[in-house]
Amino acid sequence: MPQTLDAVAVRGWCAQALDALGRDREAIDAINVYPVADGDTGTNLYLTMESAAQAVEAVFAAYPEPPVYAGVPPTADVVRAMAHGALLGARGNSGTILAQLLRGMAEVVAAGEGDLALALDRAASAAYQAVAHPVEGTVLTVAAAAAKAAAGANGTPAAVAQAAYAGARDALDATPSQLAALGRAGVVDAGGRGLVTMLGALVQALSGEAPVVRREAPVPVPVDDCPAEAAGAGPAFEVIYLLEAGDAAVDRLRARLDRLGESLVVVGGDGLWNVHVHVDDAGAAVEAGVEAGRPHRIRITHFEQPTPVEPPREQVQRAVVAVVPGEGLAGLCSEAGATTVLARPGEAPASGELVEAIRRAHAREVVLLPNDAELRHTAAAAVEQARAEGIRVALIPTRAAVQGIAALAVHAPERRFDEDVVAMTSAAGATRHAELAVAERQSWTMAGVCQAGDVLGLIDGDVVVIGQDLAGTARTVLDRMLAAGGELVTLVLSADAPPDLAAQLESHVGKAHLAVDTVVYEGGRQGVPLLIGVE
Repeated sequence: MPQTLDAVAVRGWCAQALDALGRDREAIDAINVYPVADGDTGTNLYLTMESAAQAVEAVFAAYPEPPVYAGVPPTADVVRAMAHGALLGARGNSGTILAQLLRGMAEVVAAGEGDLALALDRAASAAYQAVAHPVEGTVLTVAAAAAKAAAGANGTPAAVAQAAYAGARDALDATPSQLAALGRAGVVDAGGRGLVTMLGALVQALSGEAPVVRREAPVPVPVDDCPAEAAGAGPAFEVIYLLEAGDAAVDRLRARLDRLGESLVVVGGDGLWNVHVHVDDAGAAVEAGVEAGRPHRIRITHFEQPTPVEPPREQVQRAVVAVVPGEGLAGLCSEAGATTVLARPGEAPASGELVEAIRRAHAREVVLLPNDAELRHTAAAAVEQARAEGIRVALIPTRAAVQGIAALAVHAPERRFDEDVVAMTSAAGATRHAELAVAERQSWTMAGVCQAGDVLGLIDGDVVVIGQDLAGTARTVLDRMLAAGGELVTLVLSADAPPDLAAQLESHVGKAHLAVDTVVYEGGRQGVPLLIGVE
């Protein structure tokens, strides 16, 4: 039965869009040639939508089933969370524009206007305004076409969504004739393809039926028939950061960054913005943000440039690539011979970063330790790409850094590859993991209702303890974990943890659990105060 665009429909759309982008991610990455041919548009869209979907799920988690609540939050809260989550997690040029598209839709829906056509029109307008120099033949063109088609449709929201999907699909097929880079490559715009995927998911969420997707490849357009565009290597860096600043300061920032580089997109509002720009001077772009307000979650990516050919170094037989949450563990794993990828708080690595680390390991065989349950799709995508390049890669589904440490401890490159992978997988699987985190807001958990500032003890990903202080909560978590047995406790402390926390916990384990050893590592800035492993 057709639905209205209410909280449940928005939740379903987010989930189905994430699933669809996951399926299409590689195909979208493969046709990414504009504005920079860095092959990550699909991945960036997926990660941006993943952040939006997680924010929506968090809102639903705060509204449990009857008799406490009706189980469904207000639609306005859900769409605002979707837009805010996308803003916080926006990746790359495409993800930043997607965040603005969702924000534009959310403004209409949150205002109580159930007009999907109006929401799509606001989304397209907002996206055009966010881009310093809009270019036709991109996702902007596809969004505008979707809005125009929706405006001419009548009937249910599902019918409007179907019209928007059809209009976007037709506009996508025409993009090679509008942009020379696409015409030369014989591909459609990658960002536009991602938007078509998302609109298809919207049709399914509202109607219950998946739209028919045409799979024909676009006809390559002769270069002479395409509009002229500038050629050149382009800027060396992509700079992205969140910025807390007022509207006037952001207007000045836009003007300054426009002079510094290109592909400038600034999205957001109400004091929080996501800034994206391609520049040669990354430091100047960050300094501009500091002058405008408070930038954080700064990401600087160096675009690969042609380099002089060097004599190839000899490949090693086997290597380990590990994702780590802090500088301390990065040093520890590097000392153990692993190639590391740093996952900063709130900034999970993209599949391209994992592939680059696999290449950097320069080995015939590679064991990948993602060390985070949320990286399962990203890691799987990286493994597929590396295998396509002829590298033998095994993915061990480690869900936490302490499991990665346990796997790395039994790594023996002299063993046969399969035997080594089995041993590392067994060691990781035998390690229960926990972490202590600080609640940011009131919410419902498996252990009850927590308030902002409470200390949460999570075992294997589930909240089991709500406490008031780190040491006391950590002792409770350790006792619960060791009640089932254990021989070794691993503690990884954040740089922000109290200086005496490790000594307190070592003393507690020694007194309360005989014959259990404890090892302590400094994790650096890792997002949570304490990680715990029990083997």
